[in-house]
Amino acid sequence: MKIFISGPSGVGKSTIINEVMKKNKNIVLSVSYTTRSPRPEEKDGRDYFFVLKQTFEEMTAAHMFLEWACVHNQLYGTSIEWVNEKEDKGFDVLFDIDVQGVAQIREKGVKGCFILVVPPNLDELSKRLAKRGTEAEKDVALRLENARRELSYWKNYDYLVVNDTLKSTITDIESIIRAYQCTKEFSEEKLKWLHEIG
Repeated sequence: MKIFISGPSGVGKSTIINEVMKKNKNIVLSVSYTTRSPRPEEKDGRDYFFVLKQTFEEMTAAHMFLEWACVHNQLYGTSIEWVNEKEDKGFDVLFDIDVQGVAQIREKGVKGCFILVVPPNLDELSKRLAKRGTEAEKDVALRLENARRELSYWKNYDYLVVNDTLKSTITDIESIIRAYQCTKEFSEEKLKWLHEIG
């Protein structure tokens, strides 16, 4: 199963994903390729696969990515081979993905569970960004502008989850994942015998 989770900066997406991963040992987090430099705490192959821009462009030309995007002037992409390898081992793959990536994946007709995490409202998102204290005021304004643009893609998602409280949000997302496992779309491959009876 492929689980795609998106959300604007400051909505709490990373925290939510970490909590979902802790509780579900059969889910692995997709590791993207990127052209940006690693941060001090990051490890190649665990957080990202760090590659040169030329390598990334060669991979793009060879259609090796399920999706790829340019974010903050850096390239990010999900390797088809990496995802297939994890699925072949019986893992579900969770994607921490932006709206550009989801648009590409939808265009390709890839099946999956698409979840957009949204704030209760933009005022609340602004407060959360300011509370973090990691960005200057002009950067907060830019992130809010980007959030407005990202949220305009809400129709590309099957589920919208309002991150009001962390506990209720995680419960909602886990319920969505369980429900998706019972959908005809997800179960059809495993239950081919049903076609034999009608």
